[in-house]
Amino acid sequence: MDIQTRKIEFVQAFLKLQSEEMISLFESILKSGNKDDFHPMNIDELNNRIDKSEKDFETGKVKIHDEVFAKYS
Repeated sequence: MDIQTRKIEFVQAFLKLQSEEMISLFESILKSGNKDDFHPMNIDELNNRIDKSEKDFETGKVKIHDEVFAKYS
């Protein structure tokens, strides 16, 4: 699939959105989506994120897939 077809399909799907939250999310992605602003995590940042995620899991601070999907559907 070429880039033009992908863009058209994306716009068509976007136009069907009814969720204000999803539209806001896409707006923020577009505003901050400059690739020049992207920087990969270093190993310490990655390890800290893993540690935090594991602690959140152990303490029950997680949401199952269905909860997240329902929120953004």
